[in-house]
Amino acid sequence: MFLRFFDNLRTAKLPVSLREYLTLLEAMEDGVVMYDVEGFYYLARAALVKDERNIDRFDQVFAHTFQGMEAISTAEMLEAMDLPKEWLRKMAEKHLTPEEMAEIDALGGFEKLMETLRERLAEQEKRHQGGNKWIGTAGTSPFGAYGYNPEGVRIGQKESRHQRAVKVWDKREFKDFDDTRELGTRNIKVALKRLRRWARDGAADELDLPGTIRATAEHGYIDVQTRPERRNAVKVLLFLDVGGSMDPHIRVVEELFSAAKTEFKHFEHFYFHNCLYEGVWKDNRRRWTEQIPTLEILRTYGPDYRCIFVGDASMSPYEIAYPGGANEHWNAEAGQVWLGRAREQWKANLWINPIPEEHWNYTHSIRMIREIFEDRMVPMTLEGLDRGMRELVR
Repeated sequence: MFLRFFDNLRTAKLPVSLREYLTLLEAMEDGVVMYDVEGFYYLARAALVKDERNIDRFDQVFAHTFQGMEAISTAEMLEAMDLPKEWLRKMAEKHLTPEEMAEIDALGGFEKLMETLRERLAEQEKRHQGGNKWIGTAGTSPFGAYGYNPEGVRIGQKESRHQRAVKVWDKREFKDFDDTRELGTRNIKVALKRLRRWARDGAADELDLPGTIRATAEHGYIDVQTRPERRNAVKVLLFLDVGGSMDPHIRVVEELFSAAKTEFKHFEHFYFHNCLYEGVWKDNRRRWTEQIPTLEILRTYGPDYRCIFVGDASMSPYEIAYPGGANEHWNAEAGQVWLGRAREQWKANLWINPIPEEHWNYTHSIRMIREIFEDRMVPMTLEGLDRGMRELVR
């Protein structure tokens, strides 16, 4: 069964190696998980999935591989498993409160509970609804689903209703985790972590455990050593397009902005509208009165910064190609001139576009920006950000 699972993962083009599969088998042989479908799922995912983008496909393969197990006779399953009494006792302690453990005497103890379950499974040949003896649903029998009994064993129910079941024999359901969907702040942070260059700086405020051990051994007494905390030394400049066609994308851009602020110690941001021109700003309410000359930005931030533009690149082509083409003011130089200066100053540059990638070819201005950035444009998806971060660390 596990070999078929491994083959299905490879068929689905998940990057699962033989070494990882052997790690899973070793964990199963060592008894890391026993008689627990949910536990096996998490163990298999931990051993076989190395990238969060593959969780959705893993879930689908897992469900496909093990589908039909719920159709196996539960009596046959229990008999085949030959559950150890010690494990059953531990499961009772795990799922029951002390008060419920006392109540379980109504059936003569936990061993009697499982024995009765086996007998009733063997006797019953059809689905049972209601009642208090047979295994079924919506009743008070200790065995079944959607009912109530303080010492019950739940069978074929998606979730606990009274938190009273000793063991859940459920069909697993998996939610999507897709690298093509728009991002939340947490997923953005996952993608941005690829843009890292760790360095130790600042005051010595982190325990240096290896150094403490070494110093203690050398001096003969406990000699606590500290060191500067490791921080991401990458420097990031973020230019954000605001207003107009960007309004529908405010939420996801805010999430990117929030994630970037917390992820990078050296981080600066500026706003622009549609295309980069001679001025940018940090406060949208004062964008006409407190603009910062773009030339000043170019002189202030050195070439070691990574430069990221975020915008839908959807505008009149004149705004990019011609002086005076801006829709809000007279620009003495074309937008492409300023974008070229920015790319010349910050060689590691990228444009992130919230418009789905499959729609880019339908907009002339998007094609123009892609050409200016030499195809360094990525969609605002987990896969797109991952691709972009790889580009920035080259």
